[in-house]
Amino acid sequence: MLKRLRGRRRAWLALPLVLVVAAGCGVWLMARDSSDTTTSTTETVGSQTIQQTVSADGTIAARRTADETFAVSGTVTRVAVEEGDRVARGAVLAVVDSDALVAARAAAASSLDAALTQLDDDEDSGASDVQLAADQATVVSARATLAEARQAVEDATLRASVAGTVTSVGISRGDSVGSSSSAPTTDTSTTTTTTTTTTTSSITIVSTRSFVVDATVAAEDVDRLKEGLQAEITATGVDETVFGTVSEVGLVAQTNDSGAAVFPVTIEVTGTKRDLYAGVAATASIIVKQVPDVLTVPSRALTTEDGTTYVTKVVDGDEVRTEVEIGDAYGMSTEVTAGLEEGDEVVVPGFTRPTGGDDGGEAPQDLVFPGGGQLPPGLSEMGPPQ
Repeated sequence: MLKRLRGRRRAWLALPLVLVVAAGCGVWLMARDSSDTTTSTTETVGSQTIQQTVSADGTIAARRTADETFAVSGTVTRVAVEEGDRVARGAVLAVVDSDALVAARAAAASSLDAALTQLDDDEDSGASDVQLAADQATVVSARATLAEARQAVEDATLRASVAGTVTSVGISRGDSVGSSSSAPTTDTSTTTTTTTTTTTSSITIVSTRSFVVDATVAAEDVDRLKEGLQAEITATGVDETVFGTVSEVGLVAQTNDSGAAVFPVTIEVTGTKRDLYAGVAATASIIVKQVPDVLTVPSRALTTEDGTTYVTKVVDGDEVRTEVEIGDAYGMSTEVTAGLEEGDEVVVPGFTRPTGGDDGGEAPQDLVFPGGGQLPPGLSEMGPPQ
C-alpha cells in the first residue's frame, strides 16, 4: 500500500516537469535558425487589355411595360386576350361598341362636303374676300373634326402598343369605359348637376425576352458613368455572362438599406434572352475605362530604389538588372511603358517562409529554459507511475 502511494506521488511530481519540458521545447523551436528561403520564378512579359469597372447591384426588369386603355367612351363588346397570352405589337386586345362613333364620322364627312361646296359656290359667285376667308376657316375646321372622328373609330379597337405577355386584364365584356358626362337638367322642382364618370381599367403588357437592369451605384462612382458604357451582367440562375449598355444615369440620389447615398442606373440588356426573368437579382460590372495592348509585369517583379524602378531580366540565362518606366497599377500587375518588350522574361521573387536549422531538427543536449536551468537529470528515465 505504501509503495503504491509513493508511485502516485511520484507521478504527480513528474507532471509539472513534463509541462516545463514542453514549454522549453516550444521556445527552442521558435529560437531555431529562422533564415528565409525564397523560391523565385520567371514570367514572360505580355500585353493585355486593361479594364476598370464600376459595380452596380439591382434586379432584372422588363424593358417595356404598357397599360393599355381605351381613348374613347363606349361599352366593351369583346375582350380578345387573357392573362398569360403573348401578343405582338398591334394585336387586338378589346373592342367597344362603335356605332355612335361611326355615325359621328359620317356626320363629320358630310359637314366637310358641305363646307367645300359652299366655298366653291362663293368663289364662283365672286363673294368678298371676307366671305371666302370665312368659308376657308369652315373647311379647315370640318377637316379637323373629320380627322378626330376617324381616329375615334380606330380607337374603338384597343391594340397592343408593345409586343409581350399580358399580365393583367382589367376589362370585361359589358363594361363602360372612357369618360361620359350628363348635361344639367333644370325644372320647377329639382336641378340635376352634371356628373362625369371615368374608368381606368386597362390591359397590362410586359415585354418578354427584352430586359433592363434597374440598379444603383455608389455616390463616389456616379461621376464616372455615362450613357453608352458597356456592362457585363451576372444574374441569379444564369450561368453565362449577359451583356448590356448603360441607357440612363440618375441625377437624384437615393438611400440604400445601409443609409448610404446611391444613384439609380438603368442598363439595357443586349439582345433577347430566354433564360432571364423579371425580378431576378443581378450585379453589373460597368466598364468605365478600357485600354488595349498594355504591357504589364507582376508588381512583385519591380524594385524601386532612390526613385528608380528596376526588374531582374533574364538574358541568355543570366539575370540582368534592368531599369524600367512604369505606369498605372492594375490589381497584381503594373504597366511598363519603357525598358521591356513583349516576350522578355523577368524574375518574380517568391514569398519567404521560415525554415528549420541544419541540426536535423533534434533538440540540443543542453536545453536552457527561459528561467534558467537545464533538464533535470533522470527525468527522461522516469517511467510510468507504478
